[in-house]
Amino acid sequence: QVQLVESGGGSVQAGGSLRLSCTISVSFGNDYCMGWFRQTPGKEREGVAGIDSNGGTSYADFVKGRFTLSRDNTKNVMYLQMNRLKSEDTARYYCAKKDGLGTFRYWGQGTQVTVSS
Repeated sequence: QVQLVESGGGSVQAGGSLRLSCTISVSFGNDYCMGWFRQTPGKEREGVAGIDSNGGTSYADFVKGRFTLSRDNTKNVMYLQMNRLKSEDTARYYCAKKDGLGTFRYWGQGTQVTVSS
């Protein structure tokens, strides 16, 4: 079994910062294919940031320059540092991991982020 658990969400004022964490039950090994997603009730889930098999990171345009994805291989933890938060960043944030076929198969339960303006 592969289990992912998000933490670090909460309520913050616009312009503030939060750091989300995603712990995974198994070693990352050489698998760097993971990502962060978010979803607001009534809206479609959207990608936020990802890390590929080469360790390269990518970001959605609406968070570029504000959010940073990182990974601690020794602790099997992935982070999402969120700075200069905006009210539109309010959502439930999920971490996910790809399977061997390149599909995001494993998902956490999410952590809520609420940004007040």
